[in-house]
Amino acid sequence: MTETERKKHLDAAEKSPKQIAAAVSGLPEKTLRYKPGPEKWCILEILGHLADIEIVYAYRLRQMLADQKPVIAPMDQNDWARNLGYLETPAPELVALYGLNRHANLRLLERLRPADLGKSAYHPELNKDVTVGEMIERLGTHGANHLEQIERLKKESGKK
Repeated sequence: MTETERKKHLDAAEKSPKQIAAAVSGLPEKTLRYKPGPEKWCILEILGHLADIEIVYAYRLRQMLADQKPVIAPMDQNDWARNLGYLETPAPELVALYGLNRHANLRLLERLRPADLGKSAYHPELNKDVTVGEMIERLGTHGANHLEQIERLKKESGKK
């Protein structure tokens, strides 16, 4: 990963919480809870996922940077969405948690040395090693992917 690529991904990662907050600000409960299908997520569940995945990213990044030969703990994001009370948490709280957790991750990543980007951990779900550089790329794209999903759900919920 070049310095230009790293900066691009970190800039995108930094903008994401504000973009998500703007996208969901003032939405009615009906829209926040609209599900396009029984196994699909609503906007509230996406917000809970964004807040929690930052905790997961924080731990995984710290494993990669500090531990010797770390193995990433697998997670099932659908189980997390079902079992961690995303639907019982107000949207502004989930947005705030996402922003705060993302901010902490970005502060850590800003302190990295170029050699840190190649540090890695074994990811059992992917059956391969994942580097810090790859995690930075994921941070840069993850929020944008869910922002598109939120915009789609907003449109769909208005048609129902």
